[in-house]
Amino acid sequence: METENTGLIEGADGVTRCFWHGNLPDYLHYHDHEWGRPVADDRRLFEKICLEGFQSGLSWLTILRKREAFREAFDGFDFERVAKFTDADVERLLGNAGIVRHRGKIASTVNNARRAREMVAEKGSLAAYFWSFEPGQSERPAVVDLAHLRANPTTAVSTRISKDLKKRGWSFVGPTTVYAFMQAMGLVNDHIEGCACRAEVERDRAAFKRPV
Repeated sequence: METENTGLIEGADGVTRCFWHGNLPDYLHYHDHEWGRPVADDRRLFEKICLEGFQSGLSWLTILRKREAFREAFDGFDFERVAKFTDADVERLLGNAGIVRHRGKIASTVNNARRAREMVAEKGSLAAYFWSFEPGQSERPAVVDLAHLRANPTTAVSTRISKDLKKRGWSFVGPTTVYAFMQAMGLVNDHIEGCACRAEVERDRAAFKRPV
């Protein structure tokens, strides 16, 4: 059960972690092996920013459990291929029961693939773009606790990224969506103090070679 007022939860294995996975096996695996681990692969970054857009109004667990269907529907989130999708593809995907059938979000993914292609042409990679916004030490909280997570669905950095992406024509990239992306892709380490994964993620971030 959740440790009172800390946001930590003990698993059946006796390990203390962030509370939000609820000890559900698939969510627990995501917490332990993906969330907060730094990512420089453009396809994974594109996938995540799009899936965070699909999450809007829903839970991440819903999207996580549909992720393989999303990957199949969007050609593994190869944005070079998705950029070539047509209106007919959007209509086809609206009939795909395995994904979230929201016309605006599907069309947004196609649009964002085209914007991603432009960004790579300009910046060299999506990774180089996103990691250029990594918060400095002064922009990070002194302590990551339950109060921090609940009080900060957005940050000044996620707001800057959101505004810049929107200027570039991206959609479904509001500050909250962008901050969830930052948390998941390792631009910040928001595992709560006391979570067994926090120190592991810090080591991963320390060893991570930032793209340029």
